[in-house]
Amino acid sequence: MADQDSHLPSVHDFATWEPMLRLLWDNGATEQAAPSIRVAGRIGRQGWSLPLRRQLPPPGRAAQVEDMRDEIEAVERVHHALADAGVDDVSFTAEISPAGRTVLRLLGPSPAVEPGIGTPHPGALILVEGAVPQPWRCLPDPVPGAVRAPSADPVSLERTLRERLPDAIGATETEIAAAEARLGVTLPEELKVLYRVTRSRSEDWGDDYEAAERAWMAVGCELFALDDLYIADASSRHCLWKFAAKEAVVTPPDAAVQGLVGSPGWIAFGDNGGGDRLAVDLTPGPRGHAGQIIILSHEENVGACLVADSLTDLVMNRRSKRRGGAGGDRPPAVAHVNIRRLPSIEVAAHPGLEVLSIGVWDAEPLSLAPVTELPRLRTLAAYPGTLADPLELAELTALEYLELGPEEWRVLLDAQAVPRSLSAAAINVNGNQDPLPIVAIANEILALWGRPRIIQTVLEGNLGPMP
Repeated sequence: MADQDSHLPSVHDFATWEPMLRLLWDNGATEQAAPSIRVAGRIGRQGWSLPLRRQLPPPGRAAQVEDMRDEIEAVERVHHALADAGVDDVSFTAEISPAGRTVLRLLGPSPAVEPGIGTPHPGALILVEGAVPQPWRCLPDPVPGAVRAPSADPVSLERTLRERLPDAIGATETEIAAAEARLGVTLPEELKVLYRVTRSRSEDWGDDYEAAERAWMAVGCELFALDDLYIADASSRHCLWKFAAKEAVVTPPDAAVQGLVGSPGWIAFGDNGGGDRLAVDLTPGPRGHAGQIIILSHEENVGACLVADSLTDLVMNRRSKRRGGAGGDRPPAVAHVNIRRLPSIEVAAHPGLEVLSIGVWDAEPLSLAPVTELPRLRTLAAYPGTLADPLELAELTALEYLELGPEEWRVLLDAQAVPRSLSAAAINVNGNQDPLPIVAIANEILALWGRPRIIQTVLEGNLGPMP
């Protein structure tokens, strides 16, 4: 049988884009007074961003899929082509004349460029292949004195679980050993007890959803199957460079949990039903217990919170009241200078500063002199127009991530002063600027490291006269 989508045009055929371009043309004709209409957007296999003004639904009715039917169908046509080409994401610009003559430029992809967020402009440029931000390289500190909590009681835990789940199918010792071999870690005794009572496989419940719910209620979370246990190390917590480079790993001396992105000692075994993962922590903080239960928020990139001192406590619904980790009076490793936060770079500067973000600023541009000799400063992000002299960046020899406006990058490129310590970079674009000059700057930066550039593919076609 032939593939039912085999008749669809490819991503490099103008016909693939024609329905979407017609929508943008119809919309742009009422929005722009210029003879030719210029539009830009981004379409990925997980979503899209198009400059369309959507009609509001009638009063008293919520927006429905049918209100966007033409847009959805046009985008799905491109989605099929992207999937067929093995491409996850592409941005574009188009210029459409009054007669319908259209020049469409596809921008990308490049394996060295992360996708932009809701914009046709490129995301972070990965200048060193395989590079990850410093917080994602941090490993847990040794915890030689860590012991399990007094409340950890495998015997009581097993008795309670068997009372609550008398019909559950438990894992065999062979299955537990296989899980340990796959994970490369010995499971703590409490976790072994849990899976000896129930291996939590969906096929064991069949269509009996109440049985699954009883198992989750008995444990205190949506329990993963033994085969789905995973190590919640840093690689499991994906984050774009634009955000990851602005994080910092900090573990105060009174912390129960180390402030890591992830750890080889975090064994994820469940979910709270809202996307937050529960894990057994074998690498606790200075005031924690080995085997304590922590939760990793899906809304945060770094750190975890203590839930229970042991798996026994979790099952018995004895949640930990310990918090800790306030950090005392130590200056923060991440500083934000803008009209609402810190009033100057001088106030932000201290030897432990790792990340400096300069946001919207309504005073004179700022000098970087106060931070040029800081030993740990690795990330600098500056909103366009906030730096008095971009060439001061040449003094920051330890930067691994730099985010600047197009004009600031132009100064550095023309002076051949782009810091060569960088592993990644980004162009901060203010407003709806034409993506083409931004892509040109991005390609200049990529070329300095010999990285794959953003490819431009030009497609021409005719949409016909405006209806």
